[in-house]
Amino acid sequence: MRKPTAKSLILDLLLAANGRPLSAKQAIAACAIFDISVNNTRVALVRLSAEGLIESAGRALYQLTDDAHTLADDVAAWRTRSTRVRPWDGSYIVVQAEKLSRSEARQQRARARALLMLGFQPLNEHLFIRANNIEDHLDAVRGRLYKLGLEREAPVFAASHFDQDATLRIASLWNPRELETNYVTLEKKMRTWLDRHQALEPEVAARESFLLGGAAIKHVVYDPFLPEEWVDADARNRFLAVVDEVDKAGQRIWSALWASMEG
Repeated sequence: MRKPTAKSLILDLLLAANGRPLSAKQAIAACAIFDISVNNTRVALVRLSAEGLIESAGRALYQLTDDAHTLADDVAAWRTRSTRVRPWDGSYIVVQAEKLSRSEARQQRARARALLMLGFQPLNEHLFIRANNIEDHLDAVRGRLYKLGLEREAPVFAASHFDQDATLRIASLWNPRELETNYVTLEKKMRTWLDRHQALEPEVAARESFLLGGAAIKHVVYDPFLPEEWVDADARNRFLAVVDEVDKAGQRIWSALWASMEG
């Protein structure tokens, strides 16, 4: 697990704060746990503010801006990702996206992120596809894609009755066995940590919970949530359950850390 930068750490702490502001003192203390200097932390706060990602919420207090919330809110909904999965009827969701020019690199990144976060893979240069097994309605998928950065001119529609060759090629766009291996490996690693974390020094526990929990949540955010016909859904559910346990343990650890600073 890679050491976070000051900017990524501050953003992740604000994301986990559920709307509560983060003080400069807390940012400095959190960064110090990862051997990030006070000066680098202050520079990160200034840069995040200049980039329009954080704003003042009072004296030496910071919160996410409305623009930052667009992506952050969808990421923060990782806890309910599995409730958005429904039985697969054999159809697919397709996005048609025209090729963008080099001058539209920012839009290209936003599109790629939106498609990846909802589990789409490229069928060809202009079509992106996934199983139609998420959300209750296509409008909900369409809305999330547009909110996350897909251009609104891009059609999003359901499709079915592909021929046998196309159906096999579509199924090969994902690697269910790799996903299952990750579920089992990460579940074991998290359960091992849960068994021993209470014996750790507070700052060590805070650092490990942030790194372990952050890596696991990233897997949830970018999981394609394939139909149970393709992947071991029980292994996925066990993985999701232990991610929730680690997240709750991490919240308790960081809350105690903030409380000790105020005491």
